[in-house]
Amino acid sequence: MNKNSVIGIILIIGIFVGYFIWMTPSKEEIERQRHYQDSIYQVNRARYIQDSIRFAEAQQQTEVIANQANNTAEMSSVAVRDKYGVFATATTGEEHVYTIENDVLKLTLSSKGAYVKTVELKDYKTWDSLPLIGFDENTTKFNLSFFAANRNINTIDLFFTPYLNGEVYNGEENLIVDDKPLILSFRANADDYTDELNPNQYIEFTYTVSKDEYMVDFDVKTVNMKSVIASNTNFLTIDWYVDLLKQEKAVDRYNGSNVYYKFVSDDVESISGNRGGEKDGEKDLRANLKWLSFKQRFFSYSLIAKDNFNSAVIGMKTDLRQKNPRYLKTMYASVDVPFDAFQETNNMPMQMYFGPNSLKIMDKYDIDLDKQIPLGGKLVGWINRYIVVNVFNWLGSYGWNYGIVILVLTIIIKLALMPFAFKSYQSTAKMRVLKPEIDEINAKYPDEKDNMKKQQAVMDLYKKAGASPTAGCLPMLLQLPILWAIFRFFPSSIELRQQPFLWADDLSTYDSILDLGFNIPFYGDHVSLFTLLMTVTTILYTYINNKQMAATNQQGMKGMKVMMYLMPIMFLGLFNSYSSGLSYYYMLVNIITFLQMYLFRLFLDDDKLRKKIELAKQRPVKKSAFQKRLEEMQKQQQQMQRR
Repeated sequence: MNKNSVIGIILIIGIFVGYFIWMTPSKEEIERQRHYQDSIYQVNRARYIQDSIRFAEAQQQTEVIANQANNTAEMSSVAVRDKYGVFATATTGEEHVYTIENDVLKLTLSSKGAYVKTVELKDYKTWDSLPLIGFDENTTKFNLSFFAANRNINTIDLFFTPYLNGEVYNGEENLIVDDKPLILSFRANADDYTDELNPNQYIEFTYTVSKDEYMVDFDVKTVNMKSVIASNTNFLTIDWYVDLLKQEKAVDRYNGSNVYYKFVSDDVESISGNRGGEKDGEKDLRANLKWLSFKQRFFSYSLIAKDNFNSAVIGMKTDLRQKNPRYLKTMYASVDVPFDAFQETNNMPMQMYFGPNSLKIMDKYDIDLDKQIPLGGKLVGWINRYIVVNVFNWLGSYGWNYGIVILVLTIIIKLALMPFAFKSYQSTAKMRVLKPEIDEINAKYPDEKDNMKKQQAVMDLYKKAGASPTAGCLPMLLQLPILWAIFRFFPSSIELRQQPFLWADDLSTYDSILDLGFNIPFYGDHVSLFTLLMTVTTILYTYINNKQMAATNQQGMKGMKVMMYLMPIMFLGLFNSYSSGLSYYYMLVNIITFLQMYLFRLFLDDDKLRKKIELAKQRPVKKSAFQKRLEEMQKQQQQMQRR
């Protein structure tokens, strides 16, 4: 083993060890974080207990009043008054639905509850060409709850008065955003325990929509509510519940539906972990939450604090009772928004993002929304974020078909990796040329007791020839991060969504050329042609590569050969329902690799390489420290055998 090989192996080990050391927090950091979280948890726990007691008392009072109201219809107004207090008058009215439309969004808001019932992304369609509606308007709930005079008030029960740009609005319910931002507010007024609303005492929801933005400013304001909202209130709770609708033909196992969240000073995390799977679950987020997001494969619906939220409980589940044929997943959040009960006016600024999971769009908001896109994690994510995405977008800016963009991107990547591939091929060629001499050494030392001598002779041969059996490993390892980065990039790239190429009508999902009508375990119910071609070219490449390396392979490598042929068959089932753009890319990689191997043969003819090796053998070779130790061990072994 020469010096370069030893250095390469040490570097590889050092990289992995360094990475794990870097990612592992110190004991002091762990203890400090645990102490911080525990202290916050205890405060929140006490607060939750207190709120639960108040809520239970309010619920008990409400039940008593409701039972009394059921006994006599004449007492219904009294029951409403007892239940809602100063907001009793706001519980009656007529619901109006308003539509706000800008260049990219169409929002539907209800005057009852003043919440976004549904959202349409105008630039996108579902896989079957329907308007892309984010969530089910019949089941979506958005509610602000708080205690007022020992009553639990829910804004979803209240009728709000609309205001357009600060003025009471009674006009058309379809509103179009022009060059200036459109500001639509909804107010629920208190009534001072009379039938007359107090114009100076209200809760207000304000939505500010700009012309071409997916981000909507959302402010909650309380005006002159100091005497209404309980004085010990330090937060208001937002409950958001949505049933997401299916937008894609197939579910991506690595980039599926998930609830993401970010603390003010921490990285982005999710309920199901970094793989982004469909696993149900719930999390209690204790403090300093910056945002939460209900994410689908290519689209997200996020609630963002301008400052921070106190805490939240988030979760997702599968509702088996759902009858909507387009139902995908249920997601929910209960978020505590900071509130100062001693101020007459409280303004709680937030934002809502309803838009695509596009790195270019999300990155401009600078709050890490783009980290919901699974680009490969810390180890290889930077390759996608700073290299692959930029090159991909640059090629896409020319207006080419994305099949051509992938072809050019593949050529660029292969050219960048060609020096490493050439180094690996060169090492293999040297080993192939040296194989006859290695066989002679094996024949010279057939006994196991001469293994040390045989090893020393082989190492001397490698040293003189300037070859190493591990010299090709480092170039191959350096290519692995690129391969993994590309594996995560293509299925996550919204730019490929519904982009046709050849027989594929959507490069972001599978390209079915034959529907089988039945399901084959680990394969599926259809035939993806790009995946089939990828598998065939991979098997062909494996055959040619094994044939070239036949001279260097030992008998013990037969099992490895079988595994190398089985792997493409296994990938056939994995990729059959995956992104056809990814299968197309790997097929191109195989084809270009064939061309590379042909070019390398022109520069590395075995006869010429053999002559170079013979010349290298004639030059004096300085023994490395490792070889000296190996010779010393050999001498000691021989002495022991003689004794």
